[in-house]
Amino acid sequence: MALAIFDLDNTLLAGDSDYLWGTFLAERGIVDGEEHERENERFYREYKEGRLDIYEFLRFSLRPLRDNRNRDLLRWREEFMREKIAPIILPQAKNLVDRHRNAGDVLIIITATNAFVTAPIAERFSIPNLIATVPEQIDGRFTGEVVGTPSFQEGKVKRLRAWLEKNGEDLVGSTFYSDSHNDIPLLERVDRPVAVDPDEHLARHAENLGWPVISLRE
Repeated sequence: MALAIFDLDNTLLAGDSDYLWGTFLAERGIVDGEEHERENERFYREYKEGRLDIYEFLRFSLRPLRDNRNRDLLRWREEFMREKIAPIILPQAKNLVDRHRNAGDVLIIITATNAFVTAPIAERFSIPNLIATVPEQIDGRFTGEVVGTPSFQEGKVKRLRAWLEKNGEDLVGSTFYSDSHNDIPLLERVDRPVAVDPDEHLARHAENLGWPVISLRE
């Protein structure tokens, strides 16, 4: 069996779940709307430009988990899935995942977005393996800190390598789908890198190296 690895935001989804989670919280007054929108926009811009300080971003994005009760967070997440995520799940993305599933491939989502936000999205795609940034919990409460390495840029390579060792898998015959130049470190390590509706930097890189470029939005 080969691995079929999928980035999540702007790859399987027609949007960014991390950004939308912040927007959702601001719309409900759970976080300060003006401040959160300003910082959310700044971090998203830095991400697209390839200069995001992932730890600075995580200190910002994990604050709502730290500052609210778990039962409220779970209720808000259900509303978030209905209102923000369901409308941006791409039908062609589901078809792509199903093709790999029917071929017997091992399905993995790997994303920099934290596991609290992304776990139900992976479930919606029926993808059993999720490698995401892990928010720390102590005594059942989120601390606002991160456990281990965030799965971002080279961190995705490190986290996937650990997953491979733990599960006795390898990258022979593997495919990785991503939209972002931030994922070039991992794209360069799989047998079949595929650029999906790529950003400008990744589109140039894929063209130079002869990587396949596809769209799930047409």
